[in-house]
Amino acid sequence: MSQNAPAFGQFIARIGQPKLSNRGPGHSLGQAMAVHWCVQWSPGRGRACSRVGSQMGNRASQDVELYEEIGPWTEVKLDIIRKYAHAYSTILSAQERPPLAHVYVDAFAGAGRYVSRRSGELVPGSPRIALLTDPPFQEYHFIDIDQVKVRLLEEIAGKRPNVTVYHGDCNKILIERVLPRIRYEDYRRGLCILDPYGLHLEWRTVQAIAKMRTIEVFLNFPIMDMNRNALRKDPNDVAPDQARRMTTFWGDDSWRSLFYQKEPQLVLWGDQPTRKTVTNDDVVGAYLERLRKVAGFSYVPQPLAMRNSTSAVVYYLIFASHKAVAGDIVEQIFAKYREG
Repeated sequence: MSQNAPAFGQFIARIGQPKLSNRGPGHSLGQAMAVHWCVQWSPGRGRACSRVGSQMGNRASQDVELYEEIGPWTEVKLDIIRKYAHAYSTILSAQERPPLAHVYVDAFAGAGRYVSRRSGELVPGSPRIALLTDPPFQEYHFIDIDQVKVRLLEEIAGKRPNVTVYHGDCNKILIERVLPRIRYEDYRRGLCILDPYGLHLEWRTVQAIAKMRTIEVFLNFPIMDMNRNALRKDPNDVAPDQARRMTTFWGDDSWRSLFYQKEPQLVLWGDQPTRKTVTNDDVVGAYLERLRKVAGFSYVPQPLAMRNSTSAVVYYLIFASHKAVAGDIVEQIFAKYREG
């Protein structure tokens, strides 16, 4: 964001009700655009859903079967992205000296729609939210490794010349094909959504984004996946492939010494057992430090913990930027949900 942009206070009051354009495919979603808070959450990110199809017409039933079911925490995340995308696009569109082209990037874009577990209705995913944001982004880049989701994204994109859909590993595509299009010297800026399906995001990708100094990031920190697979209480219970995934996500194997220590107890023979000694907050706190000190992001506010019905943290929603005003806006948005 530019120093010449309008003060964020002028539109903070409006971010609760962002304006959405009715351009192109998806303009008839109407009622589904509303996102509501629900205190009854269920575990899991989502799954392919067909059970609500019988409640709709034949065509709607067929459509629903193509999309994943999501819990309320994902609807909250989408609401946050909607609010921030509006604020971000409002600022960048008003920039005149010099004018800046702003780009939207969705690295784990999904199918573009979900089925709400709460209501059973189709709700727009982040790609549709981006396309409906007004004022619009100048360019859109949607990436997914699943061919079916890519096909659905291509349907959403239609014949728009400023939308590119990629099939493949986002780590490779981002570094080789997308980031070169958001260079500082070309007066281009970007908003990037990194919402991986577990530990599929590589640290080298995060570091490459930070190095650009032109991109702001929302990142899903998958603490539940980590605890289930890579950060078991006993490190001997962690499969080698899961440990490698963790190292790739973290950027090195420093997580081992940060999160595991030998138990302070006397043993009659052999080595003292090594055990996990940290909380979820400790783990995400260490990652925030890496974003600041290793990747080089200047502003990394406290993340928002997304909890299920048992109060277990499903994931943390992290924001990282090089601009103070961006951090201020996200703090304002996050605060609404911390209080709710």
